Amino acid sequence: MAEARIHTEAPGVTRIDHGWGGPGFIASYLVADGGDLALIEAGPASTRDALLAGIRAAGHDPADLTHILLTHIHLDHAAGAGQLVALAPRASVYVHPRGAPHLVDPSRLLASAARIYGDRMDEMWGTMLPVPTERIRTLDDGQTVRVGGRALAALDTPGHAAHHFSFHDVEAGLVFTGDVGGIRMDGVKHVRPPTPPPEIDTPAWLRSIDRLRAVDARMLLPTHFGGITDVAWHLDDLQSRLLEWTRIAGEHADRHALAEALAVRADAELLAVTDDAALVPRYAASIPYEMMAAGLLRQEQVRARAAAEA
Repeated sequence: MAEARIHTEAPGVTRIDHGWGGPGFIASYLVADGGDLALIEAGPASTRDALLAGIRAAGHDPADLTHILLTHIHLDHAAGAGQLVALAPRASVYVHPRGAPHLVDPSRLLASAARIYGDRMDEMWGTMLPVPTERIRTLDDGQTVRVGGRALAALDTPGHAAHHFSFHDVEAGLVFTGDVGGIRMDGVKHVRPPTPPPEIDTPAWLRSIDRLRAVDARMLLPTHFGGITDVAWHLDDLQSRLLEWTRIAGEHADRHALAEALAVRADAELLAVTDDAALVPRYAASIPYEMMAAGLLRQEQVRARAAAEA
């Protein structure tokens, strides 16, 4: 039986740990209000049983889900959506318009991921089932999703992916930031930007960080991992490291050399703020340097092509 790891982040908001790769890597957030039950992030299909155990441990039946909100359609956030809607007949899936086609037909998404993960695809992400078209609701920037008496506003926040939303619970002062709000493990004073290929866009990401600042939230809830209350510091650290990684990428043409440069710098920065050396491999497992380097170099290549064509 899958282990349930849950934590109350705020009234009506429960964090569920998928246990992917161990505790503290991938979270979904359960929002319950007025007879509605929303899940923000479906997570991987490979950890479905842990997710369902978490929903039950929070006092709910997974079949009672009414809303599934996806920040974007990368496999660690969305691969389990098709399996969830099969279990929850009243649930609709809310997603960015650019992401919706990949939920209806995930073949291209899976083929792209398979080039990276190879024969580990099933182990890591499980079986991603299509989501029926009639179960999908696309959102516009600023559009709200009602969950009982709560209103979750979709904020178009590209940079990590062109099809990325954050979800803002205005009255509660919460923002579910997906990946655009960075990755922070165990609450340490160190935030990393996940920069995998193919859609990293640093200028867009910086604008999205500014947008997150502007809503003046009291708590950020990133998918990786857990509630953050030092919001201003967190966003400043994320911005600083994103700019620095982008600068370093401009100095390297080789992916392996860039990955090594990122590792040397970021691991030293991490060790400077924590006595827990075990966090070094945990951060590296959450956002592998080779993959981060590949995304940053692809951005440099796109920029170079655009400059040459101008």
